[in-house]
Amino acid sequence: MDKILKVANVEKYYGNRSNLTKAIDNISFDVLEGEFVGIMGASGSGKTTLLNCISTIDKVTSGHILINGTDVTELKGDKLNKFRREDLGFIFQDFNLLDTLTGYENIALALTIQGRKPKEIDDKIKEVAKTLNITHVLNKYPYQMSGGEKQRVASARAIITNPKLILADEPTGALDSKSSRMLLEKLGELNKNLKATILMVTHDAFTASYCSKIYFIKDGKIFNELTRGDDSRKEFFDRIIDVVTLLGGDMNDAL
Repeated sequence: MDKILKVANVEKYYGNRSNLTKAIDNISFDVLEGEFVGIMGASGSGKTTLLNCISTIDKVTSGHILINGTDVTELKGDKLNKFRREDLGFIFQDFNLLDTLTGYENIALALTIQGRKPKEIDDKIKEVAKTLNITHVLNKYPYQMSGGEKQRVASARAIITNPKLILADEPTGALDSKSSRMLLEKLGELNKNLKATILMVTHDAFTASYCSKIYFIKDGKIFNELTRGDDSRKEFFDRIIDVVTLLGGDMNDAL
C-alpha cells in the first residue's frame, strides 16, 4: 500500500525562551492508503495541535509532514490553498456548514470552486448522498437538520473531491449516541468500500474502536499504539480501555 501520510520528527513549540511549551515532542508515524487511524490523548496532550499541523492550519517548529509525497511544511500561498482544496477533506466537531446554503449547495461548494461541470457535480452529490443516507436532506438548510444529518452532510462535503486524506476532529463530539454510531458506521463503510484514508482525533474510546489503528499521545509524545487486526470492535474497545487505564489519571477525562 502507498504511504499517504508521513510525519517525520515533528516538534511544535509555543511561547518564548523564558516560557516555552513543547506541544509536540519529536513525533514520527506513517498512515498507509486505506487506513482508518485514530489519535487519542487527554486534554493538553498535543493531539489537536498535531492534527492542526497535519491539516496545515498550524506550522511545525521543526520536522516534516508529507501527504501523498508532498511536503506540506514547505507549501505557501496559492500552492497551499490549492493543496487544501484538492488533497484534504475536513470533518469538524461543529460541522462548519454554511447556514444560507442547502445541504446540496454545501456539498457542491468544494466542486464548484474546482470548476467542475454542473452535471458532474450533480452526479457526484447524488452518489455520495445515497452512500451516507442524506438524500432526504439535500434541499434542507442546516437549521432544518438534526445534528447527525448535519455531520453526514459535512462528511459528504469532505469526501466529494476524493481527497488523499480525510481529517476528522472529534467528529462525534456534538452528537448523541445514536447519531454517533450511525456516523462512525458510515465512516467505516467509506474506509472499507471506497478505500478512504481517514485520520481522526478523538477523546472517546467507543469512537476510537472503529479505527484500524490508534496512536496514544501523552505530553506531546506517542505513548503507545494499537492495531486492531482481526479483533472484533468490542475486543478492540477492551484493548483501548486497557491502554487508557495504563495511562492512568491523565486520561480520566478522555472517556
